[in-house]
Amino acid sequence: PECGMAAKFTIAEVEEIVDVGELKPEDIHLPGVYVNAIVKMDVEKKIERVTVRKANEEESKGSLGRREKIVRRAALELKHGMNVNLGIGMPTLASNYLPEGVHVMLQSENGLLGMGPYPFEGEEHPDLINAGKETVTTLPGSSIFSSGESFAMIRGSHIDVTVLGALEVAQNGDLANWVIPGKMVKGMGGAMDLVSCGSRVVVTMDHCSKKGDPKLLKSCSLPLTGKGIVDMIITDMAVFEVDKEKGELVLIEVAEGVTVDDVAAQTEAKFRVSDDVQPMRSA
Repeated sequence: PECGMAAKFTIAEVEEIVDVGELKPEDIHLPGVYVNAIVKMDVEKKIERVTVRKANEEESKGSLGRREKIVRRAALELKHGMNVNLGIGMPTLASNYLPEGVHVMLQSENGLLGMGPYPFEGEEHPDLINAGKETVTTLPGSSIFSSGESFAMIRGSHIDVTVLGALEVAQNGDLANWVIPGKMVKGMGGAMDLVSCGSRVVVTMDHCSKKGDPKLLKSCSLPLTGKGIVDMIITDMAVFEVDKEKGELVLIEVAEGVTVDDVAAQTEAKFRVSDDVQPMRSA
């Protein structure tokens, strides 16, 4: 609605045109004073990214892939009653592995609080998508609102945890995850707002790039999303906490089959090993 309020000429694309008075006053999202023209849709809405779940789908921890190991560990950072934003891609999967009895409210910055799992095939709805344009569902207690209200929610520090991916993370908690100069980018989305709103920031990512280069660095070489904002990093090799006072990482968990020396060989950033380093946990 805010875009229509701000525009000099607003065209409303609608699915149905009804007689004046058929809409209840309390159901009006944009008063007619802002609308200059109406276009009725005569084509079927397209779904850009159809994403579904399989009925009776079961996972076996013994056959987990690299991504699943990471997101299963990330799921343990989500506590009962939290409001959580899960970034596009790998972080989105964390909600599939919440421990029994843990219920969180998932927020999507395009305007949904109480986001549910992917729909079953045939139940997709073109108006129910997440920020990555994947089809989703709603849950009891969900609410839908404008993008402007969504960002007010974020900037007002109402989101407890943000889980997102990264291109690079520096040892002091700097994050770069929105652009590689010279390559096409659609924009940083809500990442800059999410990491600067005061929420706990958990990064999920591969330990090294596809070329084998470390992604945990002394300092980021790519444009920053936020400075000193990362609290935890979960990779396919290890879990780190960020000691922001000392500007270094703390190794707290290592993946199965990985040694501390293995982690050191693939990490440029300075880190110290916790006195109580443990095997990587999994939901």
